[in-house]
Amino acid sequence: MSVSRFLFSNGTLLHSPDAPPAKVLLEAHPGAYTTSRTHDSGSYLLFWKRHMKRLSQSIHTLSNLAPQLLFESDKSTSLSSSVNLPIWQPTVQMLVNDSISKVLPIALKERKDCEELAITTLVCGNLDALNARETMEYEERLSKILEVHVHVETYIPPSFGVKENGVNLALVGHGRNLASAKYSDWVRLRQSLEKLRPPLVTELLLSNDGDRVLEGCLTNFFVVCRKDTDAGNDSHINGHSFEVQTAPISDGVLPGIIRQVVIEACRSKGIPFREVAPSWSECEMWEEAFITNSLRVLQHVNSVQVPTVWQSVHSKTWKDISWKKKNFQVGPGKITTIIQELIMEKVVQEGYASGNFYKD
Repeated sequence: MSVSRFLFSNGTLLHSPDAPPAKVLLEAHPGAYTTSRTHDSGSYLLFWKRHMKRLSQSIHTLSNLAPQLLFESDKSTSLSSSVNLPIWQPTVQMLVNDSISKVLPIALKERKDCEELAITTLVCGNLDALNARETMEYEERLSKILEVHVHVETYIPPSFGVKENGVNLALVGHGRNLASAKYSDWVRLRQSLEKLRPPLVTELLLSNDGDRVLEGCLTNFFVVCRKDTDAGNDSHINGHSFEVQTAPISDGVLPGIIRQVVIEACRSKGIPFREVAPSWSECEMWEEAFITNSLRVLQHVNSVQVPTVWQSVHSKTWKDISWKKKNFQVGPGKITTIIQELIMEKVVQEGYASGNFYKD
């Protein structure tokens, strides 16, 4: 099925074939971005308020720690940390909502029944657009220097529970820099890992030591790990106590929206959970695994493979690497299924109506 694309950028609305893929847009501009999608036949946006909060946080982080990743200007260091996060959020939301209202209603009208919409919002800065002599309030200054690009394209989400929709993962690269922010330059940087992608591998995993798994290039990574002792734990899988594990933010992983939803869901239902990087040396204890992001939501893992020698990730291609592989059961496991159900409950509770972007 062909993909329909729409892009609202610098006051201009483009429709495919003139609208490029989201990847091309992100590679063309520095900036902070976030990607969400619609749910229930385009009726709602997934966790939209959370996405806007993280987008504002990413802009704030980049402006303070790495302005070159945000601004299209050689004067990128002139905006100081004196612009506080509470100032970013309402301004960013106003600018984004205005741009989305120009494109989303049109995309929804052309959407086919089986399709949802993937929505990528890129915010970059251009200090050249701000006259240094002008005196104005922070809010007005920010609205002048921030540029919003909204990319919308049709998307068919994978169906959970379908055995064929499981993913295969391979550990191939080191963790990202400045993982606390989601920025477009990562789209370019991760391309260097593609040469190490074995056939049929869906997602590439990152690690700094070849043992502790941090995350995927596009996803957060979770395992359901069997425990040797019960330690008073009444939760069991296959007759053993267990805990869900994912790397903590402090290890240098992206604070994924669905990642946080998984943590909240587990804690609310008493599912044992620990923020610790899953260790490949303990992979015989992994009963289940899954990945999350805002497009896939949650997908179960069929297999994980890692280099026999970690230093071999510096090889030229995947063919030069000797691999070790762990296979999981066919189809999503018991705990993965429960967590998916809890996520979808949250999706309904926090749905943001698409109708909010229709202007009177």
